[in-house]
Amino acid sequence: MERSWTADRLREAYLSFFASKGHVVISGASLIPENDPTVLFTTAGMHPLVPYLLGEPHPAGKRLTNVQKCVRTGDIESVGDTAHLTFFEMLGNWSLGDYFKQEAIEWSYEFLTSSRYLGLSPDQLHVTVFAGEPGIPCDAEAARIWRSLGIPDDRIYWLPREDNWWGPAGQTGPCGPDTEMFIDTGKTACSPRCGPGCHCGKFVEIWNDVFMQYNKTLDGAYEPLRQHNVDTGMGVERTLAMLQGVSSVFETELFKPLMDRIRELTTAVPADPNQAERAARIIADHMRSAVFILGDPKGAVKPGNVGANYVLRRLIRRAVRYARMLGFPFGFGLKLVEVILPIYRKPYPELEENRVRIVEELNAEEERFEKTLAEGQKELSKLLATLQAHQQTVLPGRKAFQMYDTYGFPLEFTEEICAEQGIRVDRAGFEEAFRKHQEISKQGGQSFKGGLADHSEAVTRLHTATHLLHKALQIVLGSHVQQKGSNITPERLRFDFSHPEKLTPEQLAAVEQIVNDAIKRDLPVRCETMTLEEAKARGATALFNAKYGEQVKVYSVGDFSAEVCGGPHAGRTGELGRFRIMKEESSSAGVRRIRAVLEPSDDRTLTER
Repeated sequence: MERSWTADRLREAYLSFFASKGHVVISGASLIPENDPTVLFTTAGMHPLVPYLLGEPHPAGKRLTNVQKCVRTGDIESVGDTAHLTFFEMLGNWSLGDYFKQEAIEWSYEFLTSSRYLGLSPDQLHVTVFAGEPGIPCDAEAARIWRSLGIPDDRIYWLPREDNWWGPAGQTGPCGPDTEMFIDTGKTACSPRCGPGCHCGKFVEIWNDVFMQYNKTLDGAYEPLRQHNVDTGMGVERTLAMLQGVSSVFETELFKPLMDRIRELTTAVPADPNQAERAARIIADHMRSAVFILGDPKGAVKPGNVGANYVLRRLIRRAVRYARMLGFPFGFGLKLVEVILPIYRKPYPELEENRVRIVEELNAEEERFEKTLAEGQKELSKLLATLQAHQQTVLPGRKAFQMYDTYGFPLEFTEEICAEQGIRVDRAGFEEAFRKHQEISKQGGQSFKGGLADHSEAVTRLHTATHLLHKALQIVLGSHVQQKGSNITPERLRFDFSHPEKLTPEQLAAVEQIVNDAIKRDLPVRCETMTLEEAKARGATALFNAKYGEQVKVYSVGDFSAEVCGGPHAGRTGELGRFRIMKEESSSAGVRRIRAVLEPSDDRTLTER
């Protein structure tokens, strides 16, 4: 372990290593998924590559590597420990029907242990492999490869599906076993059964190689896939902490300046120092996540009450709650943004470019939440008055949870105010209500598992229709119109775009007519691979955040439109049917949203309007 490791050096080492193995370095994608209704944010490095994992040729070839921004909030209540984060960077490499287990495992081992790269001691390395189950054999091949590299049997752990299996995303589709790599931190084992997967902190996962080799059928059988894929992931923050020999991700240079600033802003120090440290970590994590979401090039997510907007609101408000606990001044967001942006100026320049938007949204949400907290204090006062009127001295746990869930009151706030009135809070009842809430949240948050989107014929047609809609909006409203996000199910499309005001009925009718005219012309949809610069010169529409010289796919719809996109698409516009706009509304400030459907039609129907 050495202090000379930095995040920049780690990213560069990883990408250069896999470039030396024939991988093409590609750009990371937006945090906002493209045309995938199954997930609110990009949650893994493989997520933007779903079409290519399913067999569509990638313009850069069969071996790819990159660094991907990710957001996951399933473990948000665990944030505050040494390792859990809501935003993180994932290093990844992929084989799209090229190499498989032998090369993937050998290269993982080489990068981890070679003195030219991470230089970790092979004696620290422990690995897990799939144990097998009825109908699926154990992954003896992965174990054999690990043994050939010198990992003894007592450091190879056979674990079940819940630990070492990936996918499918739905009832059917590609899936397979994985092998995970852990580093022994040297801490004392918590029990004789302690091993990788235990949460005591002795073993820390550093890398995961997924082997997509099966297709699950409707009858529950697992058939071998014709195209075997490799999908790997290594978290920048956790790996960096390990390389630097620090006890938590919050001690690395990605967080230390931010943590120092938070401590400078702290004026109300809790009696329990552990509570203060946890609050500081939550503020640091949540504010960093909010900055990346608000600073995303698409600019499609703002604090709100639904979907990704709600997740962002929850992150900001949770940070505000803990900032109040530490006595932060109002408007603290700007002070933290000023620390976060310089840390990422090199790898993510878009954050600095969107500084104004980030600060404005953070300040506005903090102000809104302050008003909500004031309402919550009024409600708590009413509850206490009722208890005292009935000579009761305990606030029921469910009421304390209502204060937390509805008004954003941390339990500690409620307990402090109650204590001043001689009232005790039923903490056990609160925790029971909280557990039930978590179970419901987790059940509702499992819409994405692995990230395989629906590539049905209906979705393909609707996706193609978004290209026509995008161009039609630019024709009717002006060149300022840019796509800000989309969500497609087999039933309908939802398309977000930049525009300052509500569309008139005449504008909507014109957009609809232009799309249907393009459909009636039965234009061919062609795909060409070219460099980013060639795509720009061709006039193709895109968020040009890929790096110079990178190969991209440009889909042209006859002479009507050209757009950089990953697919899937119909072969001709005549396959789409009749396009009908169902609703136009505001999505967020400066962003409008259209919901539309495709209906069966004939030539007469298309020309009736």
